[in-house]
Amino acid sequence: MAQYSIGEFAKKTGLSIDTLRYYEKEAIIFSQRDSNNRRYYLEADYEWLLFILRLKKTGMTIKNIKEYAKLRYQGNSTISKRLELLFQQLDALKIKRAEISENIEFIENKIEIYKRMTKV
Repeated sequence: MAQYSIGEFAKKTGLSIDTLRYYEKEAIIFSQRDSNNRRYYLEADYEWLLFILRLKKTGMTIKNIKEYAKLRYQGNSTISKRLELLFQQLDALKIKRAEISENIEFIENKIEIYKRMTKV
């Protein structure tokens, strides 16, 4: 089983050591400790962190990510609450997608107006 020091884990994830410590402080991730009390991470921690980073890319707030992490660490009895958070984020993304589509349409219309004006 692969173990990563905090420096190795930072390189593997592309995050800074400070960010990893912040995520630990916020109880989003947890490291293990060796006999010298040094942090280390496992491959499962890497997979979890990739999921967290993906949630961030969706625009999920740190507050909601913290809540999701708390629920995850409590076990499978919290799946319905985690689903609620994911559905809320999905709804927010759909609203953003609609706004982006409207903005694209607006720009495309303006481009067409200018194209017609320059053909005169």
